[in-house]
Amino acid sequence: MFRRTLSTLTGGDAEVIYDVIVIGGGHAGCEAAAAAARCCAHTKDTIGEMSCNPSFGGVGKGHLIREVDALDGLCGRICDKSAINYHALNSSHGPAVLGLRAQIDRKLYKEYMQHEILNCTKNLDVMEKAVDDLVIKYEEGKTPRVGGVVADGEILNAKALVVTTGTFLGGKLFRGSESYAAGRLGEKVKA
Repeated sequence: MFRRTLSTLTGGDAEVIYDVIVIGGGHAGCEAAAAAARCCAHTKDTIGEMSCNPSFGGVGKGHLIREVDALDGLCGRICDKSAINYHALNSSHGPAVLGLRAQIDRKLYKEYMQHEILNCTKNLDVMEKAVDDLVIKYEEGKTPRVGGVVADGEILNAKALVVTTGTFLGGKLFRGSESYAAGRLGEKVKA
């Protein structure tokens, strides 16, 4: 095994443990893990947090939520349980641009999502680890491919990898001429 900055190289004979590894546990990570688990894939996931703006809906995102909901997604159901307020956006501009938005209680959303993922989703192992590196598989005559992750020093092999880390890695806030590393309110800064 040779370690580079961004990848770990292996021979390709390692035993595959997981069908899917999902990195990240926000909206996209939870949906990806739940969808893979519904397809009977043996999946790993970490559970995360809502974004800074705890709302669902609007003209664009509302359409996406309805599509995910039609595919038995979690976000729509969890939003219904944890909504504080519903609002019709653009109502004065006509029905073509009408968008419904729900303001969500962040703590309730996280509580309900964690319950759904931990207690109601079969074929899913949940863990909290820092992913340090990707495992790159080299097989004779084939293009190299991602074959898993190195998480807290442990190699986790997989047939597929879904990266849903969001936008807060290496986050920086600016206040006037000052700048400092920061992420969501109350969350440690991630490098």
